[in-house]
Amino acid sequence: MKEQGYLDLKRGERGAIISIIAYICLSSLKLAVGFIANSEALKADGLNNVTDIIASLAVLIGLKLSQRPADDDHPYGHWKSETVASMAASFIMMFVGIQVTYEAISSIFYEKNETPDIVSAWTGLFCALVMYFVYLYNKKLALEINSQSVMATAKDNLSDAWVSVGTFIGIVGAQFNLPWLDPITAIIVGLLICKTGWEIFRDASHHLTDGFDEKQIETYKETIIDCNGVKGVKDIKARNYGNNVVVDIVILVNSDLDIRGAHDIATQVENELIKEHNVYDVHVHVEPN
Repeated sequence: MKEQGYLDLKRGERGAIISIIAYICLSSLKLAVGFIANSEALKADGLNNVTDIIASLAVLIGLKLSQRPADDDHPYGHWKSETVASMAASFIMMFVGIQVTYEAISSIFYEKNETPDIVSAWTGLFCALVMYFVYLYNKKLALEINSQSVMATAKDNLSDAWVSVGTFIGIVGAQFNLPWLDPITAIIVGLLICKTGWEIFRDASHHLTDGFDEKQIETYKETIIDCNGVKGVKDIKARNYGNNVVVDIVILVNSDLDIRGAHDIATQVENELIKEHNVYDVHVHVEPN
């Protein structure tokens, strides 16, 4: 099970690398066309992708650090490095989202807005399609390996796809003597970046503070109750270590059982949770009833 966890992290690196390559290519294209075609929205979108490169690099580093084995000062391993990387990426995204929004608002009040060239609109639409396919790949990968950081990357990919669609709409609208529509779209771009950053931060902080889905805990409890010899569940807790789940349980068994019998029931509970729910590690304490 532990070996599989490390293999999943290795697979997760692939998603981060694909995102980095896509962002480098698309940000270069957007910034170049944005300056040539005089599009504030496309330049804002390109700047967003530049920060996405940094955020994806942070995720990649976090995935690599998570693969390091347990040592003296990390006896449980380095699994949470992946979650820390997701949080770092969220800070980067929110910072740039605020910056993009501020600059777009300034351009409305203090700059003369000119209608951008239509080529910038088609550039935005092309980039949206590319990022949507990158999102589909990373979402599928994140679900397969149960990776929070890769899912954060996928959310960022989807956000970028929608941002580029908005850029396309804004630039097309600006062709109809509405040049202010382009910087307005840039403001929406900035707000979307902030929204995605906040969602990633919220999920990462929930994991780092040992928050866990209550419904999932109830599902674990039902599986435990169905095990032969378990008379009740006195206590159950669960927490995340990166993309792994660790469960602590106190079960009630017949007080007439000997040590071996109680141990066999505990082992069955461990095996069922690992088999049915892909739990990484289970700690079972047995009490007589």
